[in-house]
Amino acid sequence: MSTAEQRLAELGLELPPPPAAVASYEPWVRAGNMIYTSGQLPWRDGKTLLFKGTIGRELTVDQGVEACKLSTLNAIAQLKDAVGNLERVRRIVRLEGSINIAHGYTDDAPKVLNGASETLNAVFGERGRHSRMIYTFPEMLLGVACLIVLWAEVD
Repeated sequence: MSTAEQRLAELGLELPPPPAAVASYEPWVRAGNMIYTSGQLPWRDGKTLLFKGTIGRELTVDQGVEACKLSTLNAIAQLKDAVGNLERVRRIVRLEGSINIAHGYTDDAPKVLNGASETLNAVFGERGRHSRMIYTFPEMLLGVACLIVLWAEVD
């Protein structure tokens, strides 16, 4: 078991199977020593979308944080699928998060995306420290709370 997988277990988190693409794209692409994940949604076991709604209307900030954690676990599952072992992830370079958030909740978007950042930092330690970008939308595809994209440097 890798260190990252040990940390997942210590945190009480389970890495799901990597979700399949829902359209004509690849769930991840490798270019040299970089892996780029496609947008990962808050799927449970790749079958059920959780956390549908807008933060600040149907969903709370805490539910948005949980949605980002789940989407990040799906992104980590894509990284593992790409390289076979999470110890081959040298660094999470960038996190991009699209957040479905109500007008007037702009101060809460960084708090919501912290669900993803804190998950990456907890699982990968120093290798999880990353740059990030937040995009906010009044509506999201499939009505979900968030979408997470990772860029990772790998061996």
